[in-house]
Amino acid sequence: MSARLVRLAETTRPRVSFFIDGQSVQALVGDTLLVAILTAMDHVRDSEFGDGRRAGFCFMGACQDCWVWTEEGRRLRACSTVVQPDMRISTRAPEETWSSVE
Repeated sequence: MSARLVRLAETTRPRVSFFIDGQSVQALVGDTLLVAILTAMDHVRDSEFGDGRRAGFCFMGACQDCWVWTEEGRRLRACSTVVQPDMRISTRAPEETWSSVE
């Protein structure tokens, strides 16, 4: 995975592990999901409307571009949700995930 964001400061905060689409990744304590995902990969999600990859836009909860899902199917705004240890995040809408399992 290539990162879209590169962390330049606050690199000494403790690390926390969580999962993106089943892959274990690391963030720093206090990171939002948006920052954590974009320091691990080059996009936040694929658009459920078919117009390509999304990387967030406003970083403050207004644009609706950073929705991700828990493995249980609950939607979260990546820009305003703080990473928790062992969180399991899906970058695909549950319907897409369910249909690809078959």
